[in-house]
Amino acid sequence: MHRRLFIRALAVSVLVATAAAAGPTTATAEAPTPAQTRLHATIDAILADSRLDGAQAGVVVVDAATGRTLYDRNGQRRLVPASNTKLLTSTAAMELLGPGHRFTTDVSTDGPRRAGLLSGDLYLRGGGDPTMLAADYDQLAEQVAAAGVRVVTGDLVADDTRYDRSRLGPDWTWDDEPYYYAAQVSALTVAPDTDYDAGTVIVHAEPGARAGSRPKISMTPDNGWLRVDNRAQTVAGGETTLSIERAHGGNTVVVTGQIAVGQTTESDWVTVWEPTGYAADVFRSALRRHGVRVLGRTVLGAATPDTARPLARHDSMPLADLMVPFLKLSNNGHAEVLTKELGRVLSGSGTWAAGLSAIGEYAGDAGVDTGTLRQRDGSGLSRRNLVPPAQFVTLLSAVRAEPWFDTWYAALPVAGNPDRLVGGTLRSRMVGTAAADNVHAKTGSLTGASGLSGYVTDADGRLLAFSIVLNNYLTSSVKGLEDQIAIALATYTEKGATTARMTVPTAPDSPRVPEGRECSWVKPALC
Repeated sequence: MHRRLFIRALAVSVLVATAAAAGPTTATAEAPTPAQTRLHATIDAILADSRLDGAQAGVVVVDAATGRTLYDRNGQRRLVPASNTKLLTSTAAMELLGPGHRFTTDVSTDGPRRAGLLSGDLYLRGGGDPTMLAADYDQLAEQVAAAGVRVVTGDLVADDTRYDRSRLGPDWTWDDEPYYYAAQVSALTVAPDTDYDAGTVIVHAEPGARAGSRPKISMTPDNGWLRVDNRAQTVAGGETTLSIERAHGGNTVVVTGQIAVGQTTESDWVTVWEPTGYAADVFRSALRRHGVRVLGRTVLGAATPDTARPLARHDSMPLADLMVPFLKLSNNGHAEVLTKELGRVLSGSGTWAAGLSAIGEYAGDAGVDTGTLRQRDGSGLSRRNLVPPAQFVTLLSAVRAEPWFDTWYAALPVAGNPDRLVGGTLRSRMVGTAAADNVHAKTGSLTGASGLSGYVTDADGRLLAFSIVLNNYLTSSVKGLEDQIAIALATYTEKGATTARMTVPTAPDSPRVPEGRECSWVKPALC
């Protein structure tokens, strides 16, 4: 146990012992205040909505400063948390890896060099960086050329051995596999843009010059790892109905449907099969542009020898900065890389099992009862994740004491803020209400499972920690009910309160998102 966490746990034990010596809490202290009675009635009314008929709902609200519970409905019930799982992963990463942690990608060789000729192999070693862009591989290639290398007689070896070879979570559904929010995980990968969706490409379809012709297909970044099977048609008019998907088990992108003449370019994000090869292909092309020829093959998955000498290096942004795209945009790939990185750093094993063990140990040290929950991945894509809302609130309350809390809190999505890297997945929710620019919370979405857990400042200036997890509903979305609860908390006050019921708040409608998708999972973002 970390020394600071041990001291915190010892202090909690002392408080518990003191309370026990003082005798049981009186009934008066346990009785709800008039304000709490009103809040209970309001949240109960929201949860009585017909959209939750036959569903399960868990809601817990706590005063973060005093620990006093203001509301608890099924707080100990294990529910599927979806992306609320990222609260566990992100806090463990901030504590155990540290806000300054960086991922390193490097290039080295074990062969002799003479007059621009490198007699041996060139090793591209991945350090897990999920933010590597094609431009970063270009800079690595530029450094190799600047070192005087012109010809490599051996192979280009793509070393992804920092993590294991398991590319997809064991419980992920097969039909998510082509879509960028379920990209394969590798220690050596490429992201196509600064959303940093590693292991994906952006496929662009531009209408042909005339009706009957094929659309023009291009990719970002340009690469030779994927091929395109273009079955689509350019039409004179009508609705654009393009579908861009990768066939399972390979790297053929199939484009079907139609696009109208004069229509703007359509783009979609598609995962690649085997991101290590994708990264090696992008790097090899960059070497060629900088005048470096590799005569041998591209070899995937071999380890860099200990005797290799460095030629080039790229360090990622610090973890504190990575938290912004990770949490604001609910980036699943970041969550899984951080899980494996935790395993690698703490136990020398870059696996989901090792990483999840580290997350569990941290959560337990922070006061979470890990015996009441199950975590199967870092992102929340698995439906076998089960977490009681009360345990999320325990974590949210505990991390306020961490030195990195302010950085992490700022990285959470902020309700109603239109800036995509401030509001994130909450940018179109609770707009124009007391919760706007107030609620900092993590969203979560799977078909039939939704969550919102985080913080809200009430009308009296108190910071409240809350968790709302809703499961097994049949309607397309229950986000509006989560928003109503958050707005009620933002307007909660104990000043001059009576037992009269609060008015149930209304929540502005959000743009429709396909069922089971996070707001940010729709590209271009609709919300």
